[in-house]
Amino acid sequence: MINIPKGTKDVLPQESYKWHYVENTVRKVALDFNIKEIRTPTFEHTELFLRGVGDTTDIVNKEMYTFNDKGDRSMTLKPEGTAGVARAFIENSLYANTQPTKMYYITPVFRYERPQAGRLREHHQFGIEYYGSESYMADVEVMCVAKTIFDRLGVKDLELNINSIGCPECRKKYNEALKAYLKDNFDKLCSTCKERYEKNPLRILDCKEEGCKAITAKAPIILDYLCDDCKLHHENVLKELDKLNIKYVVNPHIVRGLDYYTRTVFEFVSTSIGAQGTVCGGGRYNNLVEQVGGKPCPAVGFGMGLERLILTLESLGLSVGEEEVPTLYIASLSEKAKDMIMPFAMNLRQNGISVEIDLMDRAFKGQMKYANKIGAKYLLVLGDDELQTNEAKIKDMASGEETPIKLNEILKFFRIEA
Repeated sequence: MINIPKGTKDVLPQESYKWHYVENTVRKVALDFNIKEIRTPTFEHTELFLRGVGDTTDIVNKEMYTFNDKGDRSMTLKPEGTAGVARAFIENSLYANTQPTKMYYITPVFRYERPQAGRLREHHQFGIEYYGSESYMADVEVMCVAKTIFDRLGVKDLELNINSIGCPECRKKYNEALKAYLKDNFDKLCSTCKERYEKNPLRILDCKEEGCKAITAKAPIILDYLCDDCKLHHENVLKELDKLNIKYVVNPHIVRGLDYYTRTVFEFVSTSIGAQGTVCGGGRYNNLVEQVGGKPCPAVGFGMGLERLILTLESLGLSVGEEEVPTLYIASLSEKAKDMIMPFAMNLRQNGISVEIDLMDRAFKGQMKYANKIGAKYLLVLGDDELQTNEAKIKDMASGEETPIKLNEILKFFRIEA
């Protein structure tokens, strides 16, 4: 027997309704904010992620699924959605359109890491990307999109953590202060953070090693090193959140795990799924488009893990939708009725009614059991008498009530029910 690869999961037919529920919710919210869908390839040239995500991140250093194709070109299964969208924005000249460009995606992403609750080696992300706006209002609207999704799903125990990591200029001053602070403890840093010390010391704040976390616990705070423009941007974001009565916590330790972030970074955190409780994270990335080969263009967005979101809903005892069931089950009492069932069912299906029929040559009693098992809302029994008189009884499976109906008027019955 060939088993499923570690860190992946089958979504079985009896579970898929949860995904439909969540995906339909996030799509509807995106529509309400006038955000349109973009779909990018599952794999991209590896260089895109080296330049966009950053060669000092855990994703690039440890987690990417990279391979050479038959033309000996280095390709990578996308580990996150933003870099591919930035590439598409440039390559398809979306910058030439009236701005802002507001996009969303639902996509699989691939990371070779230790599987955790809600985080698999292949998992799925919903994300949004706003291009072209420098305004703090775009930052706030992006957070409003995430909050609206959580509100509609009934999630109430989330905490919005927010920080600013500044622009390259003020970050340069902060990196100097951070390196000075870390200098005395350099030998205690993990090997990865020792490399980061020279290349990108800010990444050390994102290290998950307990020793490094203890060292950085009292490190200088980047908010104290923001330039005037970045400070004003951050203050305006907080003021706008206050106006909207959106509660938040300023958390100076948030830096996010990707190198492309600038200024605003944020996370929505749940306490209901364990230590790894971030169900949504994002921020501003004004330099990303330029880093992957385009002209400078401000951008802001977020990514939300769908597995983790579903897990959060279940942990909180919230609705994850209802399993789809057929509207009608048609049972046959005779060979003649069996011969008529397929065209009869197809006519109903072509008019938008979900219908199930027997495909297993079950006896009548077995058909009744099956209709109950699959949760059909209504039952229609066809036999020789029903075909001859053009009349039958349609049974409401929940109430047991039976309604006489002419077979050629069954569509009218369901339209009235709808």
